[in-house]
Amino acid sequence: MTYLEALILAIIEGITEFLPISSTGHMIIASTIMGINENTLVKNFEVVIQFGAILSVVALYWQKFFTSFRFYLKLAFAFLPAAVIGVLLGDYIDSLLMNIWVVITTLFLGGIVLIFVDKWFRHANEAKEQEISWSQGFKIGCFQCIAMIPGVSRSAATIIGGMSTGLNRRTAAEFSFFLAVPTMLGASAKKLIDSYATIQHHDIKILLFGNIVAFIVAMLAIKAFVGFLKQHGFKWFGYYRIIVGVVLAIVAVLLKIQM
Repeated sequence: MTYLEALILAIIEGITEFLPISSTGHMIIASTIMGINENTLVKNFEVVIQFGAILSVVALYWQKFFTSFRFYLKLAFAFLPAAVIGVLLGDYIDSLLMNIWVVITTLFLGGIVLIFVDKWFRHANEAKEQEISWSQGFKIGCFQCIAMIPGVSRSAATIIGGMSTGLNRRTAAEFSFFLAVPTMLGASAKKLIDSYATIQHHDIKILLFGNIVAFIVAMLAIKAFVGFLKQHGFKWFGYYRIIVGVVLAIVAVLLKIQM
């Protein structure tokens, strides 16, 4: 894996991690196009650089994030479903990362959902993150489990989960950002531990480089996303997902990529 390939994937991660368009799906597409999708370091890289992205949440929202211990307990409670499912189905989830048709299907179906989600959840309250109840947090955490399927988008799943409990778009999005911290920290740590014996000195430099790039790009993307979401909603992200899914399906058929 070269630094140029790492730069491309890290920029994609930074832009897409907190947008409802699936960062994993986009990195799988990019790594497949570059012909490095079966490289072990690349698979580790795509997970570990999420740590850089989550640090951008802490940097941008530190005043909200460092609030009360009770809020951290709610985050931990919301994270619990993903932690359990991740342990039980980790190997199966990893196998799905190799199937680009899974990404195509989830991009398309997720796009349809995003086009209509604003109409489905028009009645929302103005609750702040700290006012989210234990049951709301757990329900959002259950929605997050759906995002373990490549192409679904953790951001989309958790924001929709939040809106389904009555939260408005902004509060649901910001809670989704906060929930990303324990979720992606856990995923990154697990991947590092699992692959520790095979990591070389060059790999460490590549991973560090990717995290720095993802951190910088994610900070810019979060600010842009919150403003766009408040003004325009989700439908344009839905159209984008459908277009990408259709184009990717055509390319996969032309290249005769098997399921």
